Order: sequence, then structure tokens, then C-alpha cells
Amino acid sequence: MADTMQFDLVSPERRLVSGQATAVQIPGADGDMTAMPDHAATVTTLRPGVLSVEMDGGLQEFVVTGGFAQISSEGTSVLAEEALPKGEVTSEFLDERVAKAEAARDAAEGEAVDTAAKRVADLLALKDAL
Repeated sequence: MADTMQFDLVSPERRLVSGQATAVQIPGADGDMTAMPDHAATVTTLRPGVLSVEMDGGLQEFVVTGGFAQISSEGTSVLAEEALPKGEVTSEFLDERVAKAEAARDAAEGEAVDTAAKRVADLLALKDAL
């Protein structure tokens, strides 16, 4: 069993981190999960939350607003809609995302209402956790 795996976190704006990690805690849409070296191949969508990665430099935490994670035995790649180091996230940043999500929920119809309402709830929970 390998001790580390390749980890990459990218958003449309930039690559936030790339390197060797021992574990990545992912806010999956269906629940939190931890990816480790030799993990079974998995692809999951992300919900708004905190992604934590254990690397040689210690624990790094990032706030993600959604996206996808691709996990394999060799590594984990996270393609985030938006991602910021946790220390850079402001109340204004989260307030803007909540307002957009609420507007999308209010405009949604049919089954999309439930998805939009969950996004609002996830963003509010994230805001409360920070």
C-alpha cells in the first residue's frame, strides 16, 4: 500500500494545490468521504463545504461550492466550481452565493426545486460552520 497519492485541486480560475497527500476529506453530494492511497476508483459530485487535505506541510482546508472529485488508487483530482483557501472566505462571499442559490430556488420548477433547496441549505450550513 502506498503512503501518499497525487492530489490536485483546481477551479476555473487557478490551480489551488498540487502535491502528495495522505488523505483528502471530500464534501460529497451524498455524504462526506475520505480518499486515501489505493482507494477504489470513484467519481462523486461535491456539495458546498470544506475540503481538507493532509499533506507534508500539514492540514490544508479549502471551501468549495460544488464540482466533481475523481478518485483512483493513484490519486484524487478535484474540479471545483469555486474554491478558496478557508482563511480567505468572507461572509460577503458566502452571502452572495446564498443569495444566488435562493434566487435559483425561487425560480425553479418541478424536481429542480428540491435540488435548489438543498444547495441553499448546504450553503447556509457551510456559513454557520465557518
